[in-house]
Amino acid sequence: MINKIRTQLVLNAASILRSPIHLLPQAVQKKALLEALKSVFKEALEDGDFEFLEGKWLKVEVKDLALSWLISYEDEKLVVADKPIAEDVSFSGNLNDLVLIAGRKEDPDTLFFQRRLSIEGDTELGLEVKNLMDSVDLELLPKPLQILLNQLADFVQKGVQSQQEEIEVSNAYSN
Repeated sequence: MINKIRTQLVLNAASILRSPIHLLPQAVQKKALLEALKSVFKEALEDGDFEFLEGKWLKVEVKDLALSWLISYEDEKLVVADKPIAEDVSFSGNLNDLVLIAGRKEDPDTLFFQRRLSIEGDTELGLEVKNLMDSVDLELLPKPLQILLNQLADFVQKGVQSQQEEIEVSNAYSN
């Protein structure tokens, strides 16, 4: 029973979250995103590892939430665009897949080849972004953020696995 509830929550997470997130003012979304990025990439920002993004724009899109942000690096700080700007590279995926990537439960390359993660535009810039994301040491994140990310990624992974198992059982009975 718990597995079925978890599976349904994971499968319907985007539709459950879409309306509340879209009710948040853009300024609140932008502030929350910037604070999260500063926390996750604290060491990389201190080391100047984002210089490759200076004068360029990265679009991050959560397709099933119909959300996207444009991120760049200016004056040694990450910035989020206030208005639409042409992006140089775009990363897009569904919420669950992006959570699995963030929690290191799925490899971005695997999801890319399964067409569950899309990277479009300047491929060299996209590779630099991916490598920077891969270099983040989750152990350096604040403990509460580590725990939240781990638990969320575990929850999503188990929900996705339960769904896949149900499909396999259903296919076995129909054959």
